[in-house]
Amino acid sequence: MDRPAVPRVFLADGVDVPALGLGTWHMGESAASRRHEVDALREGITRGLALVDTAEMYGDGGAEEVVAEALEGVREQCFVVSKVLPQHASARGVASACERSLARLRIDRLDLYLLHWRGSVPLAETVRAFEALRRDGRIARWGVSNFDVDDIEELFALPEGRHCTVNQVLYHLGERGIEWALADLCRRHRISIMAYSPFDEGRLLGHRALRAVAARIHATPAQVALAWLVARKVIAIPKAAHIRHVDDNAAAAALHLSDATLRELDNAFPPPSRATPLAMI
Repeated sequence: MDRPAVPRVFLADGVDVPALGLGTWHMGESAASRRHEVDALREGITRGLALVDTAEMYGDGGAEEVVAEALEGVREQCFVVSKVLPQHASARGVASACERSLARLRIDRLDLYLLHWRGSVPLAETVRAFEALRRDGRIARWGVSNFDVDDIEELFALPEGRHCTVNQVLYHLGERGIEWALADLCRRHRISIMAYSPFDEGRLLGHRALRAVAARIHATPAQVALAWLVARKVIAIPKAAHIRHVDDNAAAAALHLSDATLRELDNAFPPPSRATPLAMI
């Protein structure tokens, strides 16, 4: 049986990436789990979820080492994302952190490198460091994570801020605050939204209304939550540490939510009625 094609999202430079990827938060923390994690990532890549998101922070680099194993022989099929910690976001710090990530990942270039969140280093310095890495071929493109409206406006006031490609934020049915202003601002600047923790670390999946919708359309709560994000043209990066989770997530690629179902989800999980600070985990 043919597997459904995973929807794609176009980045500002014309590169298209899977709308459903693979998150790695909390991976690389346990030797006992490593084989399951590697197998799950490889299965996800096989299923077309070939955007892998990691960070130097995850497992103190252990997640990047797990990703390295999963990438063996399939690197060219994958879009690899990693993130630099704010305390490493200086000119020298970014360059060193990137080299450490590349070494752990066993690759020579990142497809996307993100600032994990804002810190004390001036944003202009970080952007210059990202641009140097891009010119040197160590990263193909860069972006940010956990940037709110004011942060994006500050970024685009910088001469090279327009090269920002992605803003990775907390976004799911139960946390829709970005819809008030941030999502539209990012679209105007051609910044793609990447949604981390699309299940709210699993809490969303137990919500009575979501479970009811899923049962009615013969899907799982996870599939509905992901299909809702895909319908909104964002990139979702659910963690899947076991192949059964990969199977469940990949099936969301074929799930179409009707207008009636989308209205039902809006009633259960209303869009924001006022501006609120960006939520973060």
